[in-house]
Amino acid sequence: MSPIRRKGAERSRREPSAPSTPSAPRPPTAPSAPRPPTAPSAPRPPTSGEAHSTAPIRTLGLTKEYGDLVAVDSLDLEVHAGEIFGLLGQNGAGKTTTILMLLGLSEPSAGEARVVGLDPTRDPLGVKRRVGYLPDAVGFYGGLTGRENLRYTARLNGLRGADAEERIDAVLDQVRLTDRADDRVDTYSRGMKQRLGIADALVKEPEVLILDEPTTAIDPIGVVEILELLRGLVREQGLAILLSSHLLNQVQNVCDRVGIFAAGRLIGIGTVAQLAHRFGGQGTHVEIRLAGVPDGDEVEAVALALGRIEGVSAVHQPAAGHDAWTLDVRTRDDVAGVLAASLAIITRDGLRLTAIREIEPTLDDIYRRAVSQAGVDAAPRRAVA
Repeated sequence: MSPIRRKGAERSRREPSAPSTPSAPRPPTAPSAPRPPTAPSAPRPPTSGEAHSTAPIRTLGLTKEYGDLVAVDSLDLEVHAGEIFGLLGQNGAGKTTTILMLLGLSEPSAGEARVVGLDPTRDPLGVKRRVGYLPDAVGFYGGLTGRENLRYTARLNGLRGADAEERIDAVLDQVRLTDRADDRVDTYSRGMKQRLGIADALVKEPEVLILDEPTTAIDPIGVVEILELLRGLVREQGLAILLSSHLLNQVQNVCDRVGIFAAGRLIGIGTVAQLAHRFGGQGTHVEIRLAGVPDGDEVEAVALALGRIEGVSAVHQPAAGHDAWTLDVRTRDDVAGVLAASLAIITRDGLRLTAIREIEPTLDDIYRRAVSQAGVDAAPRRAVA
């Protein structure tokens, strides 16, 4: 693998504009011609790893430096068809920079990427024709209807007439905007605009969908609608979806796999369960909910009995007005015994149990522990001179 590195005048060359919905009216134009290649015009033969990979998104050693700052640091990543992959990390972790390189909107300093089998640096327009993209700040013509905005995008992608109208109707139905399709976009809520943005990305029937912070500033009901929509797209169309977010708990249940991104580095990758096993620590928790929470001496007696259970390291009594007791359990191997012993105590003392469960670590918990274990600073590292 030969690194792609641009220096001097080449590095300062203007890069193509982002494929987002327009923010100010302009007459429809055809996509600009692809920029000239920066290496010999003949396509570079794939490496042995590329030849055998069918993943719609794949990177090897992908790196982006801005001066002496490393925004993305040797990223190796694969996103498969039929999955939602969450690229999760704090603002400034390098998520958007990664997406821009995948779309051919920013040139890598080193390494390489393949999106639907294409090199985004050499063929950015080819990538954009086959990839749907929802930026973090989506913009539409507010004075036009949702349908009219989608017609504009359809024309830019070569769709006209009955074919375009059929496709627009289909995507409006997918995002559940049919009943508002002929209303002006400036009357839409933030969540509706995000759904229209997904429809806009789907008009071209992409193989890959890339979404940058799709749930930011959306109310809880809107978040649920967006995430359910994404899951439906994967289930019904087998798309590969790359979703970046810093709102970890919002996307915990929708992502098939997660990549933990910090300071430009991918420090953990896998399902939430796999990451919890790797970074969740040895300890875990058991939650017990009791109706008619005991008080006074009875509270102390219950706490003492629960605290004597083998494997329990601490007992946290319910806060005022609440009914949940929390037991700190030393290891996951102790959970089954703690659950059984807790039930025996509750039965013996005639307490009224409403729920008992192990509390799985949240993605926020996993992220904090992963960053701590990796010793990653919050800021991107400096390049070595």
